[in-house]
Amino acid sequence: MPDNDYRGFLKRRVDGLEERVAGGNFIDKNGKILGQHKGYPFYTIGQRKGLDIAMGRPVFVTKIDPDNNTVMLGDEEDLEQNEMIVGKLNLIKYDSITPGMEAVTKIRYKDKGALSNIYPDTSAQLSSAMKVRFYEHVKGIAPGQSAVFYEGDDVIGGGIIQRGELV
Repeated sequence: MPDNDYRGFLKRRVDGLEERVAGGNFIDKNGKILGQHKGYPFYTIGQRKGLDIAMGRPVFVTKIDPDNNTVMLGDEEDLEQNEMIVGKLNLIKYDSITPGMEAVTKIRYKDKGALSNIYPDTSAQLSSAMKVRFYEHVKGIAPGQSAVFYEGDDVIGGGIIQRGELV
């Protein structure tokens, strides 16, 4: 973003976006409505500032549901998860992955990475996906962001985070 304003970028690029998504609900993890937001595309997982809602304590965006135009808010610890599904895979080092292979997985550009086990996802939901189980909780697993798997300095592969917390 040239001006570091992704909200402005979206508004300039998508005609009528504000009108289509305005008026969605902020909710808590139990589904209780906390207030109204300006549209789900204008928020990111882990965001704390610029929410324009007073809760009496710091709250963070913990989940975004585009289908229902809801943005879930919670405490910082609600951002911590230890599992995710990564789709749209691009394997580089190996043709296939041995289930349970150990890797350092990065979930954002400047992430130092976290030790994990990776498993080919054999569910029918995604044809090319990986289940990732972190040894410890990581903060801010965000669907739509990239995940990259490393073995030492070698890139095993990567893909796009589809969702956290496996079902």
